[in-house]
Amino acid sequence: MSAKKKERKLTEAEQRRLDAFNATCDELVAQGYKRVGLEVSITKANVVAVIAIVVLFAVLLPLLSMVHPEADLGISLIEIIIFFVAILVLTIIHELIHGLTWSRFCPNGFKDIEFGIMRDSFTPYCTCRTPLAKGAYITGALMPMVILGILPIVVAFVIGNALLLEIGICMTAAAAGDVLIVLKVLGYKAATDDMLLYDHPTEAGSVLFER
Repeated sequence: MSAKKKERKLTEAEQRRLDAFNATCDELVAQGYKRVGLEVSITKANVVAVIAIVVLFAVLLPLLSMVHPEADLGISLIEIIIFFVAILVLTIIHELIHGLTWSRFCPNGFKDIEFGIMRDSFTPYCTCRTPLAKGAYITGALMPMVILGILPIVVAFVIGNALLLEIGICMTAAAAGDVLIVLKVLGYKAATDDMLLYDHPTEAGSVLFER
C-alpha cells in the first residue's frame, strides 16, 4: 500500500511562482527539452545536517584545541546569545547569498530572484525564476556554504576562536540540502551538454532540462 505524499498549502505568491514555473517548463519541453526532476527530501536533508553537525563538532573542536591549546572551548552566557543571534541572522543571509549569486547569471538580474518563508516550518527560502546553466546553478547553490560555513571555519583555525568555529560548523551543516541538490545534479549522467537547471519554487531541488 502506498501512502500519498502530503502537500503543504501554498501561499498566493508561491502558487503564482509555481504557475509561472510550470509555464516555463512547458515552453522548454515544447522546444525539445527532456524534463528530469532532481528534487531532494527535506527530511533527508535535515538528517544529513544533524549528522554533519555531530561529526564536524567531534572532529574540529578537538583539532582546534590541538592547534591552539590556549583556545577557550567553554562558552559563556553572552556567547550563547551571540551564537543564536548569529545563526538567526546568517540563516537569512544564507538565502540572500543564493539570490545575489544566481542574479549574476540572470537576464533581469535580481528581479529574477524571489524569497519566501515556508509557513509550516518557518523556513526562509530563495528561488530563481530563470533556468540557469549547470555551472551557474551549482555556484549559487554552494556559495552560502563557502562564505558562511567554510570560510569562518578556516578563519577560526587561524585566530583560534571556538565560537566562530561553532558558528561555521552550524552554517556548513545548514547547507546540507544545497549539497544534496548539487550531488544529485552532478550524479545525473546527461546525454548532452545542452542542459539547463531550473530551481523548483516550492520544493527542495531543481528540474533539469536537456536536449
